[in-house]
Amino acid sequence: MCSHTWSRVKRRKKAVVPNAGHKGGQILDSYVSKLIIFRAVGEDSILFRLADICRRFQAGSLKHPAEGLDRQVGGLEDPAGSLKSQAGEWERERQALRTEVLVQVNRLLDLATRYGFNDNLWHNYLAFLLATTETPFTLVSERVGENKGSVNQFFKNDLEVFHALFHYDFTEIEEGLGLTCFRVLTHFQAIPKKEQIYNKNVSEKVLQLSGQLEEAKDAEEMFPIVTAFYKRYGVGEFGLNKAFRISDRPEEDGALILPIRSTGEMTLDDLIGYEAQKKKLVENTEAFVEGRSANNVLLYGDAGTGKSTSIKAILNAYYDRGLRMIEIYKHQCRDLSRVIEKIRNRNYRFIIYMDDLSFEEHELEYKYLKAVIEGGLEPRPENVLIYATSNRRHLIKETWSDRTDRSDDELHRSDTVQEKLSLAARFGLTIGYFRPDQEQYFEIVTGLAAKKPELQLSREELIAKARVWELNHGGFSGRAAQQLIDDLSGKCGQRAEERP
Repeated sequence: MCSHTWSRVKRRKKAVVPNAGHKGGQILDSYVSKLIIFRAVGEDSILFRLADICRRFQAGSLKHPAEGLDRQVGGLEDPAGSLKSQAGEWERERQALRTEVLVQVNRLLDLATRYGFNDNLWHNYLAFLLATTETPFTLVSERVGENKGSVNQFFKNDLEVFHALFHYDFTEIEEGLGLTCFRVLTHFQAIPKKEQIYNKNVSEKVLQLSGQLEEAKDAEEMFPIVTAFYKRYGVGEFGLNKAFRISDRPEEDGALILPIRSTGEMTLDDLIGYEAQKKKLVENTEAFVEGRSANNVLLYGDAGTGKSTSIKAILNAYYDRGLRMIEIYKHQCRDLSRVIEKIRNRNYRFIIYMDDLSFEEHELEYKYLKAVIEGGLEPRPENVLIYATSNRRHLIKETWSDRTDRSDDELHRSDTVQEKLSLAARFGLTIGYFRPDQEQYFEIVTGLAAKKPELQLSREELIAKARVWELNHGGFSGRAAQQLIDDLSGKCGQRAEERP
């Protein structure tokens, strides 16, 4: 990297730790090889790859052959030719290691971009490993926090390694390979990004942990910091993310349950009206996150009335209290048992969210859902509920022939009808969301407009526009009201990403 680029990088005071780095201390690999619990980080991780590079760098010493020219024994026919050959081999090995280092630097930059890391990316990365590596110890700490036991000695051993890594000096490998990348990474100024681009939930927590660990004097001080982090936030993807989806290709994606990196910030206050419905939903969710009995919930009713918004707002309201949400589509119902098996013993409360749920007569996936909700041999875990939204009260399509006990190809039609109705009946709490009347629609429009200071319109003007809008947009609904406000706000010239 050019010197003028380095001059723009923010400098910060570096902690002085005895024997940090190889100069006067140990090479990176000698630290990493001592890991016990966090060996689960994996051989393909940036940490292990860099450790291997440092090991090979040190093993070869990578001194230019010319440095030993004065020790050459006389009488050789072509000492210069031999030296030239060695120099070529030296340069090739040096170039190969340099390339490998830059590959890992690129991976670290990619991670930093994805999670919004800044300042000391090496520290951020190490904190990220501590926060995301799932091991028996970290999973127990997720439930109980700091605890007593012999395994603590192994954990403190690993924290001693991480403390040394936090203060590792990459100067020797930089000088040997002609690089300055580690100096840049440890004094990094990221380009400001919109929150939608990176995972804000992960970023905030990892940066907080990184900052606390920077101040720790030794492994003893790191121990309560890390265990408290596990107790408060958890560990791994479930600990750092609030929402998830199911992969249709888990073999390719590497996991069945994948995090949703960016979610909306809507709150229940954003949904104007529907106070009775919101109250029921809050009471049920409150009981659930507190470990009390709660019901599966079906939100049904007209389109555009705020059913999905209510559930997303519930997630934002209770995320800090351990609520997580997994979105699943009806064609993925057969994966429900596998999903539940992965989450049943975690220290979170999981809502399995099914949006716009309904089944046609020929679709049989609802049978998997019925078995999971109630009726299978294995009971549903107490930390799992199902919240669904639907425009249908009974979820499965009904026909006129369902009203009689006769059918051209079925003797006991009423049995089929009961099977259809039994799915909706397994939701202990059903909440209806229906279209607002005209006055309620106007209240929603004016309420949404009040949150947009750029809209300098009187109530009368808003209502006049709302009358025209609903005629061309499907009638009275909260969705139509929101679309009107978005349209008016856009015409005021304010870009969507700049809106509060």
